[in-house]
Amino acid sequence: MDGSLRCLFAGARRAGTALLAVALAVGSLAPASAQQPPAAKADSREASAEQRKRDALSKDEGIEVPKRSRIASLADAKRMESQAFAQYGQLLKQAQAQGALAPPDYPPRQRLERIAQRLIPYTHRFSERADEWKWEVNLLGSKQVNAFVMPGGKIAFYTGIIDRLRLTDDEIAMIMGHEMAHALLEHGREREGQARLAQIATIGASVFSQILGYGDLGGQLASGASQLTLLKFSRGDETEADLVGMDIAARAGYDPRAAIKLWQKMSALSQGQGAPPQFLSTHPAHATRIDTIRAALPKVLPLYARAKGVSPQALEPYASNWGEPIR
Repeated sequence: MDGSLRCLFAGARRAGTALLAVALAVGSLAPASAQQPPAAKADSREASAEQRKRDALSKDEGIEVPKRSRIASLADAKRMESQAFAQYGQLLKQAQAQGALAPPDYPPRQRLERIAQRLIPYTHRFSERADEWKWEVNLLGSKQVNAFVMPGGKIAFYTGIIDRLRLTDDEIAMIMGHEMAHALLEHGREREGQARLAQIATIGASVFSQILGYGDLGGQLASGASQLTLLKFSRGDETEADLVGMDIAARAGYDPRAAIKLWQKMSALSQGQGAPPQFLSTHPAHATRIDTIRAALPKVLPLYARAKGVSPQALEPYASNWGEPIR
């Protein structure tokens, strides 16, 4: 962390813990049903019916809710959330001790919280468990290009990913939605279940191989195969998270085309740094990722247009602060 950021964090007011909450304005409802003329009542009933129809349609629109893997049941969800809560707390303590934890009134952290508040109401569609989560957002001073959401709704962004990519709010929403999706779809829980199965398969192959007199060759082969399988699952998780994150962000009024610009920026940043072949990477190649995102736009752009109160045809191209606009 550079000295200026350390001084900025240290000098900011430490005004308590920031809690994510969605403010609900509750107005008094006048008993107007008896006062409304028949035409007004009919219009009201028609409007209510139309709203119910739109709500029903919205459940079927967008990205289909992925089916949960049975493998995830091999890991306990509550235990993982409890562990994540403890690890998150440890991370914040370490960052606080190093002067790298942004205080609640630091504007970039407040920016993240505003975006999260808009996204959170749309997480229910992908996980009812999320209704019980105590969502929290923190910003850590680090040059790392990284962000994550732990099981249970614990969000962390590093200043490096915001500053080095010069992220707009829409692009932050794409990252945050993507990371939320990993937690909502319980990819960590699924991965732990996969690891348990892989461990069982490796032990079984090793024993069987030794019985046949081949030493531990079977165990070595099984271990290699299981690693490739886990990598494949991880790439699938990343694609799911891209699409679900776009859906959540679009419903919250963020332009899903920002996801394309985000990965164009990420690709430009990674050029010259070297990256493993897609076959041996836990993340899809940037070009593959962008193609998948672009193919999904017809499903999510109508959600974004509705949130903005316009038709999809009336949407302007997405203009970031880098490169050509995305149509």
